[in-house]
Amino acid sequence: MITLYHCHAARSFRPVWMLEEMGLPYELKMLPFPPRVFAKEYLAINPLGTIPFMIDGDTKMTESTGICHYLGTRHGPTPLVVAVDEPAYGAFLNWMYFSDATLTFPQTLVLRYAQLEPEERRNPQVAGDYAKWFLGRLRAVEAATANAETLVAGRFTAADIAIGYALRLAENIGLSRDFGPNVAAYWQRLQARDGYQRAVAAETLAGDQQKVARRS
Repeated sequence: MITLYHCHAARSFRPVWMLEEMGLPYELKMLPFPPRVFAKEYLAINPLGTIPFMIDGDTKMTESTGICHYLGTRHGPTPLVVAVDEPAYGAFLNWMYFSDATLTFPQTLVLRYAQLEPEERRNPQVAGDYAKWFLGRLRAVEAATANAETLVAGRFTAADIAIGYALRLAENIGLSRDFGPNVAAYWQRLQARDGYQRAVAAETLAGDQQKVARRS
């Protein structure tokens, strides 16, 4: 059984969504955010105190997009992964890495300096600058979805999951109002997927059952 440690609406949502799309059995363990502060016992499991943390037999992983790629290749085959012999393989990998290194990274600074820090440590200029950074980089997604329903290979893949989470985070921190029309329509399509809706339901149910409050 795959075990996944997750905080509500955090980047660990990527592997939850991947697991639901693949129909794999898993155990979802919910933690308060940030776990290194509010669930210090978790440090004995993951010394980084970060989420996600996935355990699959002897395999332990902490990177959300890496976990999605791992699940698709180790527990596949699945059309969610673009194979090495497909023309879109390079583009697939690029979107996977782009999702965290280029899109999620600036959002974490917006979240920190606009919401998470104590009032006296908040910094509107930092938050504003990194919001602009994120929206500037989002132009790549706007262009890619101008004439396509998904990002690569003419089908829904883990790349859409990886980028889709960045759009969910953007909505949660108030940046979705500045989405371009193509990104806005793409985000609506992603949310309409059964796999996405099952993932949201799974984290809600697990949080309620384990009595872990949702992030505001």
